[in-house]
Amino acid sequence: MREILEKLHKGEISVDDAERALKVNTIENIAKIARLDIGRMVRRGVPEIIFAEGKSTGDLLQICDLMVTRNGRAIVSRVSEQQLQKLSEHFRNYNVRKPPHAATIVISDTGHKKIETGGRVGIITAGTVDLPVAEEAAVIAEEMGCETFLEADAGVAGIHRLVEPVASMVKNNVDCLIVVAGREGALPTVVAGLVDIPLIAVPSSSGYGYGGKGRAALMAMLQACSLGLSVVNIDSGIAAGVVAAQIANRVARARRE
Repeated sequence: MREILEKLHKGEISVDDAERALKVNTIENIAKIARLDIGRMVRRGVPEIIFAEGKSTGDLLQICDLMVTRNGRAIVSRVSEQQLQKLSEHFRNYNVRKPPHAATIVISDTGHKKIETGGRVGIITAGTVDLPVAEEAAVIAEEMGCETFLEADAGVAGIHRLVEPVASMVKNNVDCLIVVAGREGALPTVVAGLVDIPLIAVPSSSGYGYGGKGRAALMAMLQACSLGLSVVNIDSGIAAGVVAAQIANRVARARRE
């Protein structure tokens, strides 16, 4: 990076050339444990997210240490209670943010400044049981610079409950909607038929029995007759949050320009 900046200062390369060079992959090796994509945020506007599930506590701490050192922040998903305890102890002098229900945390040093893009992402859940997935999506969208608006427990079992959350999203002029639902997964289809906002449907694994664990919800969302709706995998709050934030950030950039 220093070499690129020096060349830019000397006039040897243009600003556009420097920007392209900075977006080239920057890979860090950690003793053959992991290859961190340190430059992903610069290149894609999407942060590196550390998947905690299946990692030993020692490896996870080592990876997070390097990420916080280089980027000022580490985002960790699918954190177990034991891992959370160890991370909280290890990073006790840092800011550790965890939403009430999601197994996703953000570790940042005290000097890290959170970006604000002006993008707005709305999130609606069918039930309170879907909050872990919804909060996971919210964390990622916020870390990508967006403001988020979350409304829970608006499932189609009581269709009247949906009116206020949808009206709230329209009033807040959100740029993209995420709708999380389990069981038969009907909520995203209904919401997509009411609004002119790009919508990302997330099937959650909150159902049981035949077609349970999100399978029926996923199939229903893939078969949705409402247009303007896309679908991510079961419980994929992170995937939904990233796509929603990318859409919202481009809309926000267009508003500014």
